[in-house]
Amino acid sequence: MHKRLRWLVLSGNHVSATNKSPVSDLPLLYKLHLSGCSITEFPEFVKSQNIERLDIFNNKIKGQVPGWLWTLSNLTLDLSENNFNGSIPRCLGNLKYTLRDLNLRQNRLHGGLPENIFGRLRTLDVGHNQLTGKLPRSLICFSNLEVLNVESNMINDTFPFWLRSLPELKILVLRSNAFHGLMHQTSFPKLQIIDISHNHFNGALPSDYFVKWIAMSSLGTVSDQPDEMYMGYYYYQDSMVLMNKGLEVELVRILKIFRALDFSGNKFEGEIPRSIGQLKELHVLNFSNNAFTGHIPSSLGNLTALESLDVSQNQLSGEIPQELGSLSFLSYMNFSHNQLSGLVPGGTQFRRQNCTSFEGNMGLSGPSLDEICRDIHASTPHETPESEEEEEEEEEVLTWITAVKGVIPGIAFGWVIGYILVYYKPEWFMNHFVQSSEDAAATQLIKEVFDNLPEESERRNPKQPPCPNLD
Repeated sequence: MHKRLRWLVLSGNHVSATNKSPVSDLPLLYKLHLSGCSITEFPEFVKSQNIERLDIFNNKIKGQVPGWLWTLSNLTLDLSENNFNGSIPRCLGNLKYTLRDLNLRQNRLHGGLPENIFGRLRTLDVGHNQLTGKLPRSLICFSNLEVLNVESNMINDTFPFWLRSLPELKILVLRSNAFHGLMHQTSFPKLQIIDISHNHFNGALPSDYFVKWIAMSSLGTVSDQPDEMYMGYYYYQDSMVLMNKGLEVELVRILKIFRALDFSGNKFEGEIPRSIGQLKELHVLNFSNNAFTGHIPSSLGNLTALESLDVSQNQLSGEIPQELGSLSFLSYMNFSHNQLSGLVPGGTQFRRQNCTSFEGNMGLSGPSLDEICRDIHASTPHETPESEEEEEEEEEVLTWITAVKGVIPGIAFGWVIGYILVYYKPEWFMNHFVQSSEDAAATQLIKEVFDNLPEESERRNPKQPPCPNLD
């Protein structure tokens, strides 16, 4: 290979070994992409080179994460979707050298996050492992940290309100862990995406809870490197899974203009804070599967960028705010299984929803709901297997009754016609029968029957019985 090569992409090939390959003899190489290959061992030659970006995700590397990686300066490292096990090395970064981005998601790592964490790390993603313990408070030493993702582990801790001291934190994902307790009043001035779903948070949220979440209220400005552009938008190099429009969607590229808030699957109670209406740049809002009560705040009508709204599986009452009918980007909404009543808003977006978005609210009504659920109302209700079996038996009985009703008149008609032919035209009937019969004994029997019949003159002029003597 050319000695002056600086950027090498071998992703999606059948590269199984790297330490003895020509790749290890490239002194100027600073970006190496080896994702989606069949690599089984970590490329040790990286230690002696000035590589700034190493993508080696989606391979078959197993064993422990090499500790010497933390001595590399300004390295973006993606080791996700491998078979690494053991614990994360205790010293994650140091004063002289530091990683820039670290992605360890979807491995088999266990234990806790190391306490000795410091440096200039911008991204830390350890989601989908088997990590336990608490979030180390030394994370606040990462003054440049923008993305923290610990989803789908077994971390048992209270809400890390102290993360508010991170001036650049933009994405916080605590989804599917064992976080618990109250949500302390706090502010995240630059937070754009927060997902704390499927934990054990409880209590009520103050009415002014979201007042100081400034980044979700306005887009602000972004300035980044040209290689972080996608379809004209800046994006983060990281990926995450988010509930969007009722589906789990993997965001491979997280656009920096995207705003989302997911508090679903917890035990929040009380009213939904009215201050939620100040987050005007929200695209996704999910409060489902909690214990919220009271009315849906009409301030949601201020969320002009909102595309997905889910408040299902709560104890909300009152009407659906009519202001929501004017949100032109709101393509998905779910109000099901609450105690809502009154008229469903008549906006175009409402008429495009599925009927299931409103089920479980017996008090809802209006032309919009009638139009949405027209097909449901016109169809027969759902039947249990027992009722279906009984209906089949009833149909079978009715079929037999119908058949009998059709057969009996036919039999009766046949007997009448037969009697007329035998009684008034015995010769015709006998000749016809004899010609078609091959059984002589049957023929003889029939002849004897007809011989005993009265003559035609007697049939036409039957003898009258003598009249009784009336004298």
